[in-house]
Amino acid sequence: MKNNKILSLVFLTASIVGYSQDIDQAKKAIDAEQFEKAKTMLKNSIKVKEDNGKADFLIGSIYLKQNIEDSAKIYFQKGITASEGSRFNSIGLGQIDLENGNSAAAQAKFDQVIAQLKKKDVEEYLYIAQAYMNNPKPDYKAAINLLTKVQNTNPNDANVKLVLGDAYYGDKSQNDAYASYRDAYAIDNTLIRAKMQLGVLLKGAKAYTEAVKAYDEVLALNPNYGPVFRELAETYYLWASNKPATYAENIAKALSNYEKYMSLTDYSLPSRMRHADFLILAKDYKALETEANAMQKLDKVNPRILRYLGYSAYQNGNYDAAISALTEYISKGTNKVIAGDYYFSGLAKVSKSVAADGKTVDAATLALGVNDLKKALEMDIVMANGLNEIGKKYFTQKLYSVASSLFELAITNPDSRNYLEDNIYYGLSVLTENRGKELKDVNAVALQNADKAMDTVIAATPTYQEAYLYKARINSTLEKDDIMAVTYEKYLDLVVAKGDAEITKNKSKVTEAYNSIAAFYANTDKVKAKEYFAKTIAIDPANVYATESLKKLK
Repeated sequence: MKNNKILSLVFLTASIVGYSQDIDQAKKAIDAEQFEKAKTMLKNSIKVKEDNGKADFLIGSIYLKQNIEDSAKIYFQKGITASEGSRFNSIGLGQIDLENGNSAAAQAKFDQVIAQLKKKDVEEYLYIAQAYMNNPKPDYKAAINLLTKVQNTNPNDANVKLVLGDAYYGDKSQNDAYASYRDAYAIDNTLIRAKMQLGVLLKGAKAYTEAVKAYDEVLALNPNYGPVFRELAETYYLWASNKPATYAENIAKALSNYEKYMSLTDYSLPSRMRHADFLILAKDYKALETEANAMQKLDKVNPRILRYLGYSAYQNGNYDAAISALTEYISKGTNKVIAGDYYFSGLAKVSKSVAADGKTVDAATLALGVNDLKKALEMDIVMANGLNEIGKKYFTQKLYSVASSLFELAITNPDSRNYLEDNIYYGLSVLTENRGKELKDVNAVALQNADKAMDTVIAATPTYQEAYLYKARINSTLEKDDIMAVTYEKYLDLVVAKGDAEITKNKSKVTEAYNSIAAFYANTDKVKAKEYFAKTIAIDPANVYATESLKKLK
């Protein structure tokens, strides 16, 4: 009987040791972003020792990283009743409170956990700090304050310094972050993420060449550490975006490194979704469509896949499919709709409004598209930047009603990098669409807005002569002849001041201005009218309108 008891104790000890090793291996897999592998290991650990909340907490934390809150909550609630490690799950439930904006409830849970901790208990503090940081409204200062206290009593704990580095990085304290990451790696050179974060700091400083070198040093230590390839992908993407001359080369490197990252982590649905998000950033819509179809085979009901199908279908010219997918996604009230959803839905409808002949436009469909784009800009005004290139495409195609609709939206963002150009194109689109029509047939409201757009350009660049020309033409179309004449005068002042070469280069525009001013004065001041017609003939002796008008004035 005694021997049996000893044997049972040996088996129990072996099980506990095995369980502990499983937890440690799972944490390494989490650090390497091998989330599905980690979940499998942890679920196996629960089978060995069911009543331990640490494994439940780690599984729940993975689900939170994958934005699957319901599953995370199930594991946290299960783990909070465990005889061991239950307080970790209080931290997990506190993070869910932060995810949902209930900071008071979260803090109450954290305070309750802290009250139970002893001096040697460090890990719980780290998870509380991470909860402060890993939510929609991160509180980096709270994390720093907490971790600084922990560091004071545990000055040589590498993990404390690593998480403190993350908090400083989030708080934009780059020097402190660097020192924390450096010290963490110096204390424990197996803590490879600390070394990788030194490259992340360089990426944030736009020192892309140096960042890549730092990542290469990490790969020399561990060529299979997946997160480094994700950081390389993001670094090359930013490099491509900020240095347009390098775009083609660096975006290819970004995509290649992300594929390597996927191969070293997993191809689960959450990972594929993260990949899809990166493909959107990299504008690789062919690959996005392939990835979206692959995801749909894995999960036919996940609504977020509709987003990827919609985005890729629009970019690949399948407007009906884009509208169908995004309408279905947006219409489900439980889905989290972002600006991009309305943006691509709107652009798909705008594209669909143009008939196959490329000339006629369905006004009703165009209006639906514009309405979606308005919603997108209300959510994220920065998206107005992208309308410039699209609007110019329609302008070049002489689809002025479509172009003016897009540029009218674009100029709602005064901070856009294309703001002045968008105002010019808006005015030109409206002008071209209405010029030559009878006053009763023009869109007077649009023309008045076009006039304001030109005023915006003139105020910003008073020496840009074309703005005066366009403003004069707009007012001519509105039959506001007094404003027209004054504005043509301002146009002429700028051209004439530059000398004969400039006048010759703009001969037709200059004669247009002279003739228009002359016509304005023809019924009120014949002397002045003759003077301007004479100026036309001086540079264009064969000008029929000026010649015939002078005969009538004699």
